[in-house]
Amino acid sequence: MTPNTFEALPLAAPIQRALTERNYTIPSPIQAQAIPHLLEGRDLLGCAQTGTGKTAAFSLPILQLLHSNPQPLRPKSPRVLVLTPTRELATQVGKSLETYGAHLRMQHALVFGGVGQRPQVNSMRNGVDVLVACPGRLEDLIQQRYIDLSSVEFFVLDEADRMLDMGFLPAVKRIVAMLPRKRQSLFFSATLPPSIVELSHNILRDPVTVTIAPETTTAETVEQRVCFVERDNKRDLLLELLAKQKPGELALVFSRTKHGSDKLSRYINKAGITAEAIHGNRSQPQRDKTLDRFRSGKFPVLVATDVAARGVDVKSITLVVNFDLPNEPEAYVHRIGRTGRAGASGHAVSFCATDEREYLRDIEKLIQQKIAVDDAHQWHAAGLAEQHALGQRSGLKKVGNPGRGNNGGGGRPAGRSSQRRRRSGGSSRRRVA
Repeated sequence: MTPNTFEALPLAAPIQRALTERNYTIPSPIQAQAIPHLLEGRDLLGCAQTGTGKTAAFSLPILQLLHSNPQPLRPKSPRVLVLTPTRELATQVGKSLETYGAHLRMQHALVFGGVGQRPQVNSMRNGVDVLVACPGRLEDLIQQRYIDLSSVEFFVLDEADRMLDMGFLPAVKRIVAMLPRKRQSLFFSATLPPSIVELSHNILRDPVTVTIAPETTTAETVEQRVCFVERDNKRDLLLELLAKQKPGELALVFSRTKHGSDKLSRYINKAGITAEAIHGNRSQPQRDKTLDRFRSGKFPVLVATDVAARGVDVKSITLVVNFDLPNEPEAYVHRIGRTGRAGASGHAVSFCATDEREYLRDIEKLIQQKIAVDDAHQWHAAGLAEQHALGQRSGLKKVGNPGRGNNGGGGRPAGRSSQRRRRSGGSSRRRVA
C-alpha cells in the first residue's frame, strides 16, 4: 500500500524530525512509490517530471540505510555514490542531504570540475558516507588514486537522460565497472528514452520501474504558449514579456549558446531590467553566487544555457522563456519544468522563428499536444503560424532548415542527428520534499 504521509514511512526518528522541521508531511507520488521499494533493497528505475521530488526519493532511503547500518569509514572511499551531470545539480543534492540528515552523523563530499581539486581531495582523505560527483572530475581523482569506489553499497545515477545527452555515457560505463557487483542501484530520470532503458538493463538488477508520468508529458501546472516571431524581433518581444512580470517574480530565459546568453543578458540590462547569465564558461564560484542572488530575488531575470540550468531548483520562477527553441525536444520538457514546481503554477513561452519550425514540430510530437499560439503581440509572424498549422493538418513533408543550410529539402536539422549519434555509444499547493 502506498503511504500517504511521511510518518507512515519506516524512516528513523532523526529523519522524521528533519522532515517535520521543514513542514514536509505528504510525499509526492515519486517519493511515495519509490521509497518503500528502495527501503526493501530493490534496484529501481524511476521516471518523473522535474520538480516532483526525485532528490528526496533517493536521499531519504540512503540516509535510512546509513543510520540503520553504521559502518566505519574507509580512507578515500564512499559508501554511497550519487552521480550527477552538472555542478549545480550536485550542489542541490548535497544541500538536500544536509537538510534531511541534519540530525544524523553523516559525512558527505562533493566532487566536480570548475574549482580546485585540493579541497575535494582533502574531503575524501578519511572517507565519507556519501559522495556526490560529476563524471569528469570523479574519473580524474580516481586515476590519481584519491578516490576508491570498491566499498560503494548504494549507487545513484541522477538525471540519467541528461547525462547521456551531455556525452557522459562512456564515462558512466567506466565508473560503473569500478563498482562492486553487490550493491543497490537506481536510476532517476525526467524522461525514459530507449537509450536509458538499454543502459538500465546493463546496470540494474531485477529493477522495479516507477513511472509517475509518461516521459513525453509536461507539468499540468505550466501554461504553455508559442509565439511565432522573426528572429530580428525576438529581443523586443522578450522585453515586452519581462516588463509584464510583477515585483518579486522571477524569469528564466533559455539561450542555445554561451555567447548568446551573455549577449542577451547585456541587452536586457540596457533596457533597464536587471539580468545575469549563467553557462559553462563561468567558474563554479561565479555560478554559485549568481544562483544564490537569483534565488534570493536580487535580480529578476536569469539567462542560461541548457547545461548550466540543469539543477536550478528555484521555486519562485513564474516564467520560462525559450528565446531559442532547443534542437532536442526532450530538453523542452526539462526547461519548462523549471517553473510550476511542486504544484505551483507557471508560464512557459517559446519563440519560434523560421529556422525553428522543425524543432517545434518535434517538441509537439514528443509531448503529444499542440502548444497554444499567442498572436496577441505586434511581432506575430502570421505566415509562420499558418505554415506550421498547415504542416500539422496535412502531414506535409518536413521542409529544409534555412538556419542550418540546405539539408536536402526534408531532412532533420543537423543538430538532432549528431546528438543522436553521441547518445547511441496533481496541481495542489502542498509542500513536498
